[in-house]
Order: sequence, then structure tokens, then C-alpha cells
Amino acid sequence: MAEKASEQLVDVLIDWQVKHVYGLPGDSIDTTVDALRKKQDQIGFIQVRHEEVAALAAAAEAKLTDKLGVCLSIGGPGAIHMLNGLYDAKMDHVPVLALLGQVDTQFLNENYFQEVNTPQLFSDVAVYDKLITASDNLAEVVDEAIRTAYQKHGVAVLTIPDNLPEQKVTGSYTSSAATFQLTSPQIDSDRLKTAAKLIREAKKPLALVGLGAKHAGSQVASFLERNHIPFISTLPAKGLVGDSHPNSLGNVGKLGTKPAYEAMQNTDLLLMLGTNYPYTAYLPKPGSAKSIQVNTNPSAIGKRYPADVGLVADLKEVLFRLDPTETTVLHPDDSFLKACQENVANWNRWMKDKRRLDTTPVAPEALFNDINETAAKDAIYSIDVGTATSWSARFLDVKPTQKFVLSSYLGTMGCALPAAIAAKLNYPNRQVISINGDGAFAMVMQDFITAVKYKLPLINIVLNNSKLAFIEYEQQAAGQLNYQIDLQDMDYAKFADAAGGVGITAKTPEEFERALNRAYRVTKMPVLINAYVRDDAPLPGKIVGEEAKGYMKFGSQYLKEEKKIPELPPLKDIMRQFF
Repeated sequence: MAEKASEQLVDVLIDWQVKHVYGLPGDSIDTTVDALRKKQDQIGFIQVRHEEVAALAAAAEAKLTDKLGVCLSIGGPGAIHMLNGLYDAKMDHVPVLALLGQVDTQFLNENYFQEVNTPQLFSDVAVYDKLITASDNLAEVVDEAIRTAYQKHGVAVLTIPDNLPEQKVTGSYTSSAATFQLTSPQIDSDRLKTAAKLIREAKKPLALVGLGAKHAGSQVASFLERNHIPFISTLPAKGLVGDSHPNSLGNVGKLGTKPAYEAMQNTDLLLMLGTNYPYTAYLPKPGSAKSIQVNTNPSAIGKRYPADVGLVADLKEVLFRLDPTETTVLHPDDSFLKACQENVANWNRWMKDKRRLDTTPVAPEALFNDINETAAKDAIYSIDVGTATSWSARFLDVKPTQKFVLSSYLGTMGCALPAAIAAKLNYPNRQVISINGDGAFAMVMQDFITAVKYKLPLINIVLNNSKLAFIEYEQQAAGQLNYQIDLQDMDYAKFADAAGGVGITAKTPEEFERALNRAYRVTKMPVLINAYVRDDAPLPGKIVGEEAKGYMKFGSQYLKEEKKIPELPPLKDIMRQFF
């Protein structure tokens, strides 16, 4: 019996084990939505309140599961809303399929109502970007789009005039899902030998561990332990080896630690393991250290730092080939590791004092410490952009048994709540904690009601300081006076209650502790903790020259215009960051 093309489209999604499609129904996509309705026992349609949230949730699902994320919207305005979330997927290199509606074919190219040239609009974000022109091969094109998204680790976009999926197709189609397989490049044996030689000869080797270690965390940990190599995690890779690992120096960069910065400046061999870390100012000066780089993407080799050895290969396979018996010690000297560990111990003593701050409003350092001490061992952290990122980078001790997701390269505000929704849908038995600034949360807060609709007991913490705090510090570091960074406060807890969830306000450390304990016990609806936090400055792990000049310029301008000295962090904190 003949099927509708839309039904074959949905069958292809099911073959590829797609569990959720995020989006909003509407006239130019409703034929596809109707096909999803018919197969709702096999694939879930998650109705959101804004299409940007659909795309951000699909991107987060891909980051968390390594599976294809799928979102859909009407053409025109709905499709345009999706662009931000799809750029997040593009820049974090995860597979996402976007199904976009379009006006019926008889109205194309007539400037019809809501007609937008979406293939042109999405050409930069997509690795596969097609306008569907016939119904007979719709399933085949969807299948090819999914393969391409997986192969190229990116976004596939299909623009579908809504009259085409409605048409009957006589032939059947078998997807390629069952036979599809990604293969890793072969390792160059000579380069591997050269890499081993460089490790043997190094006096101060240092590893920078990225998301390429996602499925090799234990192998990376064992290799670094045996060879006495300290390591720094990129923020997206936080927790893959474990923040509390004895070889860990934390993160590097503006959100990093001083020991990590200093190790970078002193290393003579940098092992870039599965990372394309973009902040070159925090890497060693070219020529001061040799470099071994492992990445499955050949274009990443040597892109950020000159590579002495480039291995285009899977990291787990490289480590196995370097040490097939897991007993080989290429670097027995532990002097550099011990020096780094002593530096970290000094840093941690300072961090320990910060974690114990007892203030009203709540000190962010102490708030994150409460989360650290009480969160489940398999908790999933969804972190928004802004000071939430800063404080989590420094004060969340993420374990290999936990997950940590954020908008790594696009850095888009409003990413945490959509990711938390995706996390709870995919891991219903795991604790999900979303941490947002008040500025970021306000961008997507309408979709808290989506978590209510689907009875998702996630915990959503809003760090409320009534300002765009991270932008405040960015303006100061650039030597600019603060402008338009204050936010009108609102009672987010009352909003959560009005949406049908649980809202709790916390203004003291004791109130936050009680709120968190209460949130852990809620099982059938989302919780929002409106946490009023102190406006602390999340200073960089190391204040570099340009930032220092900027802060000095800001201070002098402030004194000139306001006739007083600006409020600054304690002098001892600033001095630690400088020296």
C-alpha cells in the first residue's frame, strides 16, 4: 500500500534511533508533524515555546548522547529563530538535523506569506543544505542528510514545502542506518615513534585534554599517571578525567587557574589531546615548547599551535599503541609534576577559603561548593554563559561519572535550560542541575513551562544579582565604564510557581542549603531556585598585560567621572592573580 512521503521520512528517523524531535507545529510543517503523531509511540515530539529552544535542545541532546539531535519548525520566522541553536551545534561539532517548513511549491518564488530563502539563509551553518523538490526521494534525502551530519559532525538542514510530504509514494525505502559506520583514520607508525621519543626526552611535559577524550577518559588518566604528566582540561572536557585527579591543574584561560597558566608558560612539550583550543594567548609562545597533537580532524593539527608531531587518529587508539601493555613508562621523571602539584596545593588553599565564605547575599563560591558536596555522583550539569560559566569552571568539581554541558564555542546565553530539558528526557533517572545567570535565564525562561508540561524534575538555579555581571567585568577589563548592565529584578520563584513548577527564593547560605535539599526531593516537576548572590568578581586565573591595562583605565575613568574609587575585589585576591 502506498505511503505518504512524510511517513517514510519519520520511518527513516526511527531507523536512526531518533528518540525526540523538538519544535513547534505550524502550517508549513504540519504534514510532517502529523506523521510524527501517527508514530508517537516510537518517537517523541517535544513541544517547546520558542524555536531557538528547540534547536538548542537538539544540539544539547547530540552533545550528551553522541546521537543525532533533531528539531523542526515552520518556515520563515520559525526557521529564523532556530539559527542560533544550530550555530551552537555547528561550532561544537555535533550532528543535528533541522526540518524546516516552506510554502507549497506552487507559491515558491512569489514572495508569498512567510516565504524565506532558507537554503541561502542556512548555507553557512549547514554541512548539508537542501530544498526538497519532489516527494518520491524525500526519505532518501533525509537518510543522506543524517549520514552527512554524522560524517561531518555538523548540521543538516532540509527545507520542505509542506505539500510534498503529503503526497503518496509507491516505492519503499530502506535507510542506511543499520549499515552506517564511522571509521577512524589509520595511525602513522613513524609519527607514533617520534611522539614517544619526544615524551621520553621532555623535561616538563604537559597535556591539554579536550573533548576528543570523551570516550577515553580512563585511558588518558592511566597514561598521564604512569608518565607523571600534569594535565589541563579545556572547559568542554571538564570532568572527563576528573577535576580532583592528582595530576589536574584545572582549566586554563580567563576562566582557568593560575597553576594551569604557569604550567603552560613553563612546559617544554605540549600534548594537545583531542582539542582545538582557540585561546592561543594562553598557550606557550611558539618555539618555546614542542608539541604532539592528536585529533580526528586533520584541519585542527597545527591550527592553534605549531605541531612537531600530528596524529590524525582516535585518541584511545593512539594511547593503546603508545602503551599496548599499560605498563610502559615513557617519562619516569616526576619533578615537573610535583612542582605543579605543589602550585595547585597553594591555589586550592586559597580556593578553600573562598568556598567557606558566609555572606548575604550568598557568595557564588560557597553556593557552588554546596552543589559540589550534595549533587549526585552521576549528576548532569547544564551551565549557561556568563558568570555561571566562570564560577562552574573554578568551583564545580566534576567527576568522570557526571556530565557537564555548555555552549562551548558559540557561547550563547540561554543555553542551559534547553540543555537541561534534553538531559532529563534522555537520562530520566539521573539528577539534572541547570545553572543560569538571571540575564541568560530571562532569554529562554518561557520554556520552564516545557519542563512542567513534560513533568521533568530538573533543578534550575538562577544566580540573581540583577545585572549582566560577566559583561560588567568585560567592560572593565577593556577599560570602559559600565553601561546598561543593570537588570530589573523579578521574582523568578513566583514565576516558577505560576508556571506550575516549584519556586524557592534563597537569600542566605542557610536558605540556599535548605532550597537545594528540598529540590533534590521533588520528583514530578521542575524546581527553580531564585538564588540572590553577591556581586563577586570572577577574576581570571592570571591577569595578563592587556587586562591589567584595561582595569587601570577603567579605574582612572571611574575616579574622574564618579569622584570616588570603584569597588574592587580584595587586594590580596588581585595580587594573587597578578603574581
